[in-house]
Amino acid sequence: MAELKYLTGFGNEFATEDPRCPGALPEGQNNPQVCPYGLYAEQLSGSAFTCPRPANKRSWLYRILPSVRHKPFAPVEQGALTHNWDEAEPEPNQLRWLPFTVPKANEKKIDFVTGLHTLCGAGDARSRNGLAIHVYTCNTSMIDRCFNNSDGDFLIVPQLGVLLITTEFGKMMVEPNETCVVQQGMRFSVEVFGETRGYILEVFGAHFELPDLGPIGANGLANPRDFLVPTAWYEDRKVPSGYTVINKYQGKMFAAQQDFSPFNVVAWHGNYTPYKYNLTNFMVINCVEFDHADPSIFTVLTAKSTRPGVAIADFVIFPPRWGVANNTFRPPYYHRNCMSEFMGLIKGHYEAKAEGFQPGGGSLHSIMTPHGPDADCFEKASQADLKPERVADGTMAFMFESSFSMAVTKWGLDTCERLDKNYYKCWEPIKSHFNPNWKPSSK
Repeated sequence: MAELKYLTGFGNEFATEDPRCPGALPEGQNNPQVCPYGLYAEQLSGSAFTCPRPANKRSWLYRILPSVRHKPFAPVEQGALTHNWDEAEPEPNQLRWLPFTVPKANEKKIDFVTGLHTLCGAGDARSRNGLAIHVYTCNTSMIDRCFNNSDGDFLIVPQLGVLLITTEFGKMMVEPNETCVVQQGMRFSVEVFGETRGYILEVFGAHFELPDLGPIGANGLANPRDFLVPTAWYEDRKVPSGYTVINKYQGKMFAAQQDFSPFNVVAWHGNYTPYKYNLTNFMVINCVEFDHADPSIFTVLTAKSTRPGVAIADFVIFPPRWGVANNTFRPPYYHRNCMSEFMGLIKGHYEAKAEGFQPGGGSLHSIMTPHGPDADCFEKASQADLKPERVADGTMAFMFESSFSMAVTKWGLDTCERLDKNYYKCWEPIKSHFNPNWKPSSK
């Protein structure tokens, strides 16, 4: 396959046309009486028409056939995808999952959609406020099938295997240590090249945006120019046997048939697009004198709530960096949080728990559930020689943090059979170092 080309920037006004059809974008207007090449003009709105201009999201697609031409949607099998947050009792304990099992292709072929499993979540897609965390495990490509999420945005974090994602806007190749966002309503299909696994953060009612930088200044963290947007690509392909459009709507799965490929957009322009980002481009901010800075300094993207400074969900990473803090316990501190923290590991070892927390697994520390370094990490870090050192080289851990109190699904607690029932034991060896006779050292 020829090397894919991308446009650069975050939230820009983009314009692109497939080079096979030069001049496919109408000049000077969005909806001419007759479009170039006999195309149909179709607007995809990601915000209300009357949103303030900085928050207004929409794109115009110029396509061979409009997306409205399909048979009626009908319910289909849900699998392990759910928005039912009441199917299991609340679980306040620290939770950790071993790497989620990827099915073998010679046993059962599973594509991206059938391999979606909901782990936890909260809120409601109907009231447009909430989130869900899913994992995907698959081994075969989607063939004459595409997926459309009417409920919210998907932030996809590959952990094992490369994803070739074909969208109405063009194609993206997304590898482990990259992330991509496919926003609400965008149809896409996923091609894989073997056993594949990853994580998904879905948000309802808000779109991901770059976090405000405040006193950091104009530059830092994820820089806008490092985000990549696909260029227009189309196929004019008839599918007499039927092409299946899968639609997730109000947490349920539906399917409709049509006789042509939906990836028939010859040109498009606008600011409502899918995009990808390479996590190695993150400009790390860190402490250079003392104490452990809060992990919010590692935020890549945020989906804001209506409360200032409070997110529906943040996507946070823990990238390779220097640790130089003096007289400081350098690993993450012990913590109880008014936010929920789901963590995953793309590769390597997480600094606060070198054992047990494995790539392709995860952990959930719910609201006000205590968490922090295990006993071995505490003892080593408390006695370490505090020289400048590299932290997390060869590693990439991440966190989905949310202000919502999330419920864990039956699949996450039981059916997946990957819940580590011994997780709590990593803290049991922690011992008291209290010395009532301690005296401050003389200076």
